Amino acid sequence: MKGIKNNMVRAIFPGTFDPIHYGHIDIATRASKLFDELIIAVYDKPLKNLLFPPEVRLDLVRQCFQNDAKIRVMGYNNLTVDFCLQQQAQVIVRGLRVFSDFEHEFRMALANKRLNDKIEVIALITSEQHTFLSSTTVREIAILGGNVSTMVPPHVELALRSETQEIEEAQKMSQHTSLRD
Repeated sequence: MKGIKNNMVRAIFPGTFDPIHYGHIDIATRASKLFDELIIAVYDKPLKNLLFPPEVRLDLVRQCFQNDAKIRVMGYNNLTVDFCLQQQAQVIVRGLRVFSDFEHEFRMALANKRLNDKIEVIALITSEQHTFLSSTTVREIAILGGNVSTMVPPHVELALRSETQEIEEAQKMSQHTSLRD
């Protein structure tokens, strides 16, 4: 088979996934049907506060796709385009929920194109039932004791419940500690 070019198309779906929710899962599942391989890239150095550390987020994402041979889950901590090069990926997959996402994703796509014009960015429109979902929304509802069972898989709901319980306990402890005593 000498001389036959490998035409496999590998895509990267990057994000913090803090936590992963059904909107992410929908985009990843649909993207995996479009490409030969999809790598869900869990970013571990974002410029925002996270609920879960990188290893927990990686594990939660892996559990979602453990039975899908076309999807791999990896962590990364550099530029997304550099990670694409390291993984020999030709495409970055992004999800669009609402109009406000478009401006942000458009700017990121242009910046990534400037950094490496060989990597394409593909945006998938989220399924209608997931348009309201964001990791921030899920975290806030969970922290306030709301029901997130229709937003995240059961193992993620359990992790959220455990993490938010720890936050609650820490807050109660700090309320009872006084420097005046």
